[in-house]
Amino acid sequence: MRKVNTVNMEEFAWSSPKGKFVGAGKEISEELGRKPQSTDLNERHPFDVEICRIPPGKTPYPYHSHSAQWEFYHVISGSGAVRHKDGTTPIETGDAFIFKPGEPHQIMNDRKEDLILYVVADNPIGESCHYPDSNKWVVRSPEHRLIRSEALDYYDGEE
Repeated sequence: MRKVNTVNMEEFAWSSPKGKFVGAGKEISEELGRKPQSTDLNERHPFDVEICRIPPGKTPYPYHSHSAQWEFYHVISGSGAVRHKDGTTPIETGDAFIFKPGEPHQIMNDRKEDLILYVVADNPIGESCHYPDSNKWVVRSPEHRLIRSEALDYYDGEE
């Protein structure tokens, strides 16, 4: 058994170059030994668990969908909104929701306190993502590359 205490874990933060996309998180699965680049399922783990913290007025990622990955979310504290193919839905503490492959989504914190979520993803090998707002794809095989017709930066067309 491997055990970690998330209170003692270091939080990592990210921001897009112009600051439109901001978030912070704790990669629980990696702290438990997950090796995300491995193709050995015993090292890769069948799912990835993260605590995601979204500051007030921010969104951590552009609107996107996954080709093969499922994502489960559980709101631990705070409130905000989720953008999806049918519009926007408010979320609050205690809400749980899931996106299956092909369903575009984006989490937004439109409130004045941090929004904190558990995120569980199955992270399948060979996964790709589509970004409808900027019409680009991220392709992870054979290498991690964002493309339209040539390689692109992750935030290209988003800010």
